[in-house]
Amino acid sequence: MQDPRPLLRPTRLWTPKRVLVTASALLHEHGREIAARAQALGIDVERLSSDRLPLDRSADARAGYGAAKSTLAVVVAPPSKLRFQPIAPSADWRVDLAEGCPAHCSYCYLAGSLKGPPITRVYGNLEDIFEALPRHLGTGTITSRQTARAHEGTTFEASCYTDPLGIEHLTGSLSLLIAHFGRWNADVQLRFTTKFAHVEPLLGLDHGGRTRMRASVNPSAFARFESGTSPVAERIRALRRMADAGYPIGLTIAPIIAAEGWREAYGELIDDLAEMLGDVAERADLTVELITHRFTPGSREVLQSWYPGSSLDMSDRNRREKRTKFGSVKHVYDAETMGTLRRFFEERLASRLGAARILYWT
Repeated sequence: MQDPRPLLRPTRLWTPKRVLVTASALLHEHGREIAARAQALGIDVERLSSDRLPLDRSADARAGYGAAKSTLAVVVAPPSKLRFQPIAPSADWRVDLAEGCPAHCSYCYLAGSLKGPPITRVYGNLEDIFEALPRHLGTGTITSRQTARAHEGTTFEASCYTDPLGIEHLTGSLSLLIAHFGRWNADVQLRFTTKFAHVEPLLGLDHGGRTRMRASVNPSAFARFESGTSPVAERIRALRRMADAGYPIGLTIAPIIAAEGWREAYGELIDDLAEMLGDVAERADLTVELITHRFTPGSREVLQSWYPGSSLDMSDRNRREKRTKFGSVKHVYDAETMGTLRRFFEERLASRLGAARILYWT
């Protein structure tokens, strides 16, 4: 189907102002390759003599945030990262290529959950991550056990603590992981979701149908909360290109924000999705994940210091407290709001994108 809308100006690739490479990362071929990629883009690279990162500390939260968000550090994934953690309801296991993200989303899920300044740390010891994968084969509690998703095999989520496509031009890690899954003769699937559209490095890979890309989307009315990302229309076009390259695809509608005018905004978004993806939905096994906006007391405090002028509602209005299995508190929408939202999305998606599978609501 020919997209009738005019082409958008492509989003500029993220260029960090500072790239740090630790001594341990330089011992690994992939770590050295990331340093070389950054240099080829004209970025100064600091090769460190130790594993200590010389980060700028500032008493001013905004200044410290700005310095950290423009810094890329190439480090070694610690042993804890090689013992994969469950990541329900998305997948069986979380496989991290990095921690941190170059985008500036004022609802950022990482705020308050990552320690230290919000720099982007990428892992140079990719071979160790590959070596850890088989230990998790056939285990897990999501696709490994749930009948409705058993055909996906053992699933590995690569976008829990980063947006791997947003940094792919600097790391090449996602391409290598996709190619690795393509060669892996096992019942497995790699998954990643992204707010970026730069899929060119992925289109020609021998992926074997074992990687699912999902585009994270929200209505244009809420795009002001997603600074530094590709426009939603670009993300959808990129998703279609991936489908045409044989990848299974999906949509992550997140975070669903119950602000004034949400019905009209999300209705228009779903109509746009149906127009641009409807004819490939069945062929590409289109899935949908529906995630409502939530925050912790800690993340709210951090986000309000990073984005003091944001109009995103993080008050207690229409909210209730939800305790996690670890005892921490999240503020989620109350039962009435949740019920109204869920009915709307399930009915609208069934009407406009009937071939898509809704994987979960949360």
